[in-house]
Amino acid sequence: MKFPIGIQNFESLRNDNYAYVDKTAQIYKLAVTGRYYFLSRPRRFGKSLLISTLEAYFSGKKDLFAGLAIEKMESLWTEYPILHLDLNSRLYENKESLQAELNKHLEIWERRYGDEFKDRALEERFYQVIIKAYEQTGQRVVILVDEYDKPMLQSIGNEMLQDEYRNILKAFYSVLKTLDRYIRFAFLTGVTKFGKVSVFSDLNNLNDISMDRRYIDICGITEKEIHTYFENSLHELTDATGSDYDTVCDKLRQLYDGYHFTSNSIGIYNPFSLLNTFNKSEFGDYWFETGTPSFLVHLLKQSDYNLNNLQEELVSSDLLNSINSMSQNPIPVIYQSGYLTIKEYDETFKTYRLGFPNMEVENGFIKYLTPFYTPIKENETQFFIVNFVRDIEQGRPDAFMERMQTMFDDTSYQIAGRMEIYFQNSMYLIFKMLGFYTEVERTTSRGRIDIVMKTRNYIYVIEIKLDGTPDEALQQIETRGYAAPFVSDGRKVYKIGVNFSSATRGVEEWKIAE
Repeated sequence: MKFPIGIQNFESLRNDNYAYVDKTAQIYKLAVTGRYYFLSRPRRFGKSLLISTLEAYFSGKKDLFAGLAIEKMESLWTEYPILHLDLNSRLYENKESLQAELNKHLEIWERRYGDEFKDRALEERFYQVIIKAYEQTGQRVVILVDEYDKPMLQSIGNEMLQDEYRNILKAFYSVLKTLDRYIRFAFLTGVTKFGKVSVFSDLNNLNDISMDRRYIDICGITEKEIHTYFENSLHELTDATGSDYDTVCDKLRQLYDGYHFTSNSIGIYNPFSLLNTFNKSEFGDYWFETGTPSFLVHLLKQSDYNLNNLQEELVSSDLLNSINSMSQNPIPVIYQSGYLTIKEYDETFKTYRLGFPNMEVENGFIKYLTPFYTPIKENETQFFIVNFVRDIEQGRPDAFMERMQTMFDDTSYQIAGRMEIYFQNSMYLIFKMLGFYTEVERTTSRGRIDIVMKTRNYIYVIEIKLDGTPDEALQQIETRGYAAPFVSDGRKVYKIGVNFSSATRGVEEWKIAE
């Protein structure tokens, strides 16, 4: 089997006999039941391939769809004029770069349909191209926009540039609303959904299908589709890893499944990681290795966000569905970027509980954030964690605490934001990293962190105080009975009281009791 990794062109994929998970029944439903659509999905989730498939369908290329669901559903195979705008392949450094990209596409279309309006404003040229394409072909126009929001995402944190991009794109996209009689179909994709005062404020006729249950799996791969299209690949992966079939299926589910784009929906697998795993017959963090946008860290740090809330973030549907570039809440863009997903929905209060979709995202995101929030440098993360874990597994709590103290002392780390948030975020990330290799339980509340770490032979109950004393921390362990559940466990229990100092920005003192 040939896996279409990095292949985003439907015609190329079909002609070269790559595997294709058939989404054409949903594409046909879109085409015959509506006209203007918007879809938000994370990067590398198949949005570009979906756009390309729509382009092939509206081009009337029937032969490409042989054997697919749509072949029996469509009878006319009409060829429509298509305007395909792809904003994905450029670095947008200023408004001139965005104008140049729009101009590039306009020139291509104008060579085909006439350029007598080439000296007008960008949005007016777009307006005229649509009309002329209709007049010359006798068919209404299909407009496909891939990654509409790329300029906006690249300029997060630069409000002046955001305003310039917003004004350009708002005027450009608003043409779609004014030329309804000339447009057969319009489909826009992106990672994010910018808010009502932003890019789409004049384009209120878009049907947002991002959370529409009927199209929830139009991008991505379901478990049923894995067994339908990749059953042989599952067995090959089983053989290559020396595992058994059920274990391989479980591991795929833990690593790559878990995306929910509406409440009570089936889980969606990350297609990029899944296909790479089948192709290489090896599990890996393939989606995360392709890069994490730096704007996510900017948003988190700008808002002084408590990272512990990533586990149990509660948001309203209004907040989840819109991004206001002026907002101090980073959660909507983190959700829409694929780093959080819907876990539960509370019908009474109309709120969603968000969390990490799977182990690949959780592990990758924590490792990515660690150098930005702790004294651990990017190239030293694994070194620190390996030594921490060895101390824990070998029952050396003093060595563990000395290493923790040295980590903070030896690093000239510039802290931004409130000390309480820095303290909580640093401890959360460090112990979250340790939790990938040991069993770590945490509960947090207003500047204190209770931690229980478990290994084969040892249990550590840790209480960390901010500007307190180790004795106070140990006393809290005793009076609240934190260690009581482990009295008859059989493993050796260490109780550790720690003081974190806001003055020195590090571990000041600790005491250990057995």
